[in-house]
Formats: sequence, structure tokens, C-alpha cells
Amino acid sequence: MPWINKEMCMGCGICVNECPVGIISMEDNAAVIEMGGCIRCGICHTACPVNAVRHDSEKAPERVGANLKEVKEFMDACEEKLGDESERLKCLKRMVKHYNNEKRIAEETLENLNSLKDKLNSAKKIK
Repeated sequence: MPWINKEMCMGCGICVNECPVGIISMEDNAAVIEMGGCIRCGICHTACPVNAVRHDSEKAPERVGANLKEVKEFMDACEEKLGDESERLKCLKRMVKHYNNEKRIAEETLENLNSLKDKLNSAKKIK
């Protein structure tokens, strides 16, 4: 998913004008993407003359850090609310199961998307 590096954005508005779904706006002289409406077409990436529209892969370490912080907060809350230090480990085990499930869902989604891509490529070759 795209995001705007506000430090790089020069506020030209090209991405605003190029966005086919109209979900990019200007705030404080920098572009902002309303992700709820983004169709992930990539046009904003190619339209930006200063490469301020960035890829979400750059935020992976930040997202991992946020996940770890959240899990630690859950562990603290489990210990506090349930009154037993052993609840921390139980909570951690539940969160490992949660992320393993998310991983499985992502892997199966990718398998299905690749199958869809293969079908579309095959259909394109037939025409």
C-alpha cells in the first residue's frame, strides 16, 4: 500500500490530480492518501516527481515493532487483570497462534492470487 513521505513531498499536487479514485488530498502542503478508498493501482508512485509516494515494504520494521509492543501490552494486561505471572506466557502463546494463523491466511491468499494471475495470463494468450 502506498504512503506519502511528508518530508519528501513538495506539495505539487500531481498525485492528487492523477489519482483515478480521488482519494489523495493535500494537507499542510503535503499529499495524504485515504487508504480506505485506495485501489492499489500504483499511479501515484509513477506520478510523483520526487518519489515521495513510498511502498509499504519500507514500513515493515515499524509494523513489526508495533506488533511486538502490542503483544507486550497484552501480556502485561493478562498478568495484571488475571493476577498471575504465568498468564504472560499463556498470552504470548495465544499471540503466536494468532500470528501463525495470519501467516497461513496470507500464504493461502497468495496461492489463490497466483492461481488467478496464471488463469488471466492463460486467457490472455488464448486471445
